[in-house]
Amino acid sequence: MEMRRRQPIGVELVKRGVVTEDDITRALDYQRQHPNKKIGDILYILDVCDPRKLIEAMGDILGTKGILLNNRTIKVKVTDYMSLDVAKKNKAIPFAVDTGKIKVCFANTVNTRAMEAVRLLMLNKGLVMESYITFEPDIDRILESYEGIATDNLNNTGKDDSITALVDSIIKTGMERRASDIHIEPMQNKVRIRYRIDGELFTAANVDKSKQNQIIGRLKAISNMHQEKQESQDGRILMYEDYNIRVSSQPNVYGEKFVLRLLKKDMNIRNLFDLGIPATEKQLKKSINKKNSITIIAAPTGEGKTTSLYSIIDYLNKPEINITTIEEPVEIRIDGLNQIEIDPRTTFASSLRTVLRQDPDIILVGEIRDKETAEIAIQAGQTGHYVLSTIHTVNSLEVITRLRKMGLSDYDISSTLATIFSQRLVRKLCPKCRHERKFTGEEKKIIETIGKKYGVEFDTSGVTYDAVGCKHCNNTGYYDRFAIFEILNISDEIRSEIMNGKNSIEIRQEAVKQGYKPLIVDGINKVIEGNTNLDELNRKLLIY
Repeated sequence: MEMRRRQPIGVELVKRGVVTEDDITRALDYQRQHPNKKIGDILYILDVCDPRKLIEAMGDILGTKGILLNNRTIKVKVTDYMSLDVAKKNKAIPFAVDTGKIKVCFANTVNTRAMEAVRLLMLNKGLVMESYITFEPDIDRILESYEGIATDNLNNTGKDDSITALVDSIIKTGMERRASDIHIEPMQNKVRIRYRIDGELFTAANVDKSKQNQIIGRLKAISNMHQEKQESQDGRILMYEDYNIRVSSQPNVYGEKFVLRLLKKDMNIRNLFDLGIPATEKQLKKSINKKNSITIIAAPTGEGKTTSLYSIIDYLNKPEINITTIEEPVEIRIDGLNQIEIDPRTTFASSLRTVLRQDPDIILVGEIRDKETAEIAIQAGQTGHYVLSTIHTVNSLEVITRLRKMGLSDYDISSTLATIFSQRLVRKLCPKCRHERKFTGEEKKIIETIGKKYGVEFDTSGVTYDAVGCKHCNNTGYYDRFAIFEILNISDEIRSEIMNGKNSIEIRQEAVKQGYKPLIVDGINKVIEGNTNLDELNRKLLIY
C-alpha cells in the first residue's frame, strides 16, 4: 500500500511498537525480491505481528480506518453493489451498509482516482461511501472466491446434460450482455470465460479444469470442427436463431483456446451520422461516390472499419446502381447488393478480377492486404469504378506510406486515391448514471494545448461527465460505442505532394493547410458534446 506519509510507514510502525526493526529489515529484503508488493502487505504476508493491530495502526497513520477483512466482516453481497471487474480494477470491496452509508475497503487509499470512481458509483446507488484500508491479499482472495460463485452458477446449469447446458449458458449470457466476442481459455488450473463488451474484456467466470475436454468437444461438435485435430481450426455455430457465430480455435500450452465472434443476423446498418462522422451531408457527398477513384477506411483491427464500410454502401445503395462486395466473411447481408464471400481457394485479387467483368458501378473490397489486390483496385478506380476498401494503419496519412510500401507508384496513388477516413471506436458514457461536473483546470489546459496545436478553439465553459456505473451498463459507466473520425480529402495540392514523392510529414503539413483535422480534434469535440470523457479518449489516443 502506497501511503501518504512524512516518514516511511515502517518507521511509524516501529515507533508505535507494532513491529520491530528486524521485522522491517526482513520486509525490505522480501520487497527487493517482490518489488510490486508494499510494506504493509509484506508484513502481513510474513506474519510478524497481530494483523488486526497492524492494519488498525496503518489506518491511524494514514488518517483513515483500518479493517481486517474476512468472510465475517463482509455483511453484504459484494456483487449487489459493484461488478467483480470494477472491484478488481479498483482493488475495493464494499462490506457493510447502514442508514444510507456504505463501508468500502481499499488496498490503496493513495489511489484517489480509484476511490473517486467507487464513491461516484455508490453515490449513484444513493449511498454515501465511508472508506477503509485493508490488506491487498485479502481483497484478492475474496474476489477470487466470488469468481468461484459465478463459476458454480455456470457449472450447476442443467442437471441432465451439464456440459451442453454449460456451453449454452456461456453463449446465451454473452448474447444477453451484448458481447461481441466470447473467449474460452484453458489455463493451468482452470478454464477462464471472458466477454468482450464495448471493446473491453471482462472475466465472467472460471470453470473447473476437469470440464475442459468436454467443453472443447462440445464446441467442436456444434461448430462443425474436426474432433481429433489438435490444431487451429475455423468453424461456425448456426444453432441460435438470431446469431451467426464464427468460431476460431488455437492450441496453447494448456489446451485449445476458443474465440466465438457473435454476429447478429438482423443487425441494422447504422447511419453514417449516427456513427459520429464529423461532416455535413454536403461535405460527405463531396468525400464519397467519386467515379474513377478509391475511398479507404484506415484503422487498427477491431476499430469498426467494416461497420463504416457498410454504412457508406447503405448510404450509396440505389436501384440504378450495381454494387458488388468482396468480403471475408460477409458479416451483414444487404438486399440489392451482390455480395461475394472469399474462401481458402480464392483471394481478394482473383475475386476482384472476376467482379470487373460483372459491370459494377461500386466495388467494395473488404481489405487491401497486398500489392496484387492494391494494383487491381487502382485499375478498377482508373477505369470508371468507385472502389471502397480498408487498410490497417494508425491514421489517414499513413495509408499513403503503406501503399507506397506495397509497391504502388506515386502516380497511381495520386491519380486514384480520393478520400481516406481514419477512425477509432470510443465507449459512450452511460446515459443513466453519468455524473455531471465542470471541466477541471488541468483538463482545460490539456484541451487548450491540443486546440493551439491544430488551430482549433474549443469551448470548455460547459460541463463534462464522469463514468459512474449502474446495472444498465454492467457497472462500467459506459454503454455502447461510437466512432471518432479524421477525414483526408485528397485535394490537388495534396496530389502534387504525393506525385513529388514527399514524405508523410510534408504531406501532413499541406493537409493541415487544406483543413485536415486529426482524430484528436473530433475526439475533443465529442467530449465537449458529452458523449464521452477525457479518460476514455486518453485510453484510446494517449493524449496525456
